[in-house]
Amino acid sequence: MPLVIDAHHHLWDLAAREHRWLSGGQPWATDAELASLRRSFTLRDLAPLAAASGVTGTVVIQTVTEPWETLDLLTLAAGGDPYAEAPRPERPGGGGPADGSGDEPGGPGGLLAGVVGWADLTAPAVADAVAGLRALPGGSFLCGIRHPVLVEPDPGWLARPAVLRGLHALASAGLSFDIVTLPHQLLAAVTAARSVPELTFVLDHLGGPPAESGQGARAGPWASAIRDLAALPNVACKLSGMHTSAAHADDLRPYYETVLAAFGPDRLLFGSDWPVSTLAAPYAQVSDMYRELTAQLSAAEQLAIFDRTARRVYRLR
Repeated sequence: MPLVIDAHHHLWDLAAREHRWLSGGQPWATDAELASLRRSFTLRDLAPLAAASGVTGTVVIQTVTEPWETLDLLTLAAGGDPYAEAPRPERPGGGGPADGSGDEPGGPGGLLAGVVGWADLTAPAVADAVAGLRALPGGSFLCGIRHPVLVEPDPGWLARPAVLRGLHALASAGLSFDIVTLPHQLLAAVTAARSVPELTFVLDHLGGPPAESGQGARAGPWASAIRDLAALPNVACKLSGMHTSAAHADDLRPYYETVLAAFGPDRLLFGSDWPVSTLAAPYAQVSDMYRELTAQLSAAEQLAIFDRTARRVYRLR
């Protein structure tokens, strides 16, 4: 497969920034699982793993709801060091600073193709905030915004009038919006996507079906919500994240077949969800699993899932 875009991964450097969410209390992972992620995962760590799996570009996704992370990621995408003013520890065994930065746009090898950052969608000045991000060095890499809806106690948060105003602002700025929810929040996601048809929505992690139960892959609330979202032409879906609870293609196949039938390959895109995916499997195994799932598709359909859809929905350079 000559072209692969990994449309969903994360980066964090705990030597430079505190990520409080890793301390626990997350609805999608146990505290013990989060403890195993409580170390730095940088672009320099990712680059050799991605290259070995044939990945030619990636989209890095926000993890915190604070402005500094998006600023750091845009600086990194521009080829800079977000932490240049502070002394940087050397990587064990040499090899330069541990910040993961590179000298060219996109970091090492030009790997970063896009940044999905965070902005407060409910803020009256969200349009100005997005414009400010776009004006920064690396601002041209900003391709979308994500808010971790799954931590919001209100299942209808995405359908709130203030949030819908923010989503309209993203559409006006030419950005997309990544949806990360729990299954009971998908109804509001359908309402939001219907209410802002000019905005491209990207559903992360297949909308979080309870894959460990083996139930509801073709019927039930999750499958119904998936079909409702797929009926809207402004929604795409990521093959990502599901492998944190099951690392074998056969376990995921019923869910994959449901989203494939609903969205079609032209609205599906691959994402590794690294380093969260390391809870279940190494990067190469995750990549191979999704290739196994899609092996029966034509070459053109596989190219859509692993490259073309990501380039289109995120307007990657």
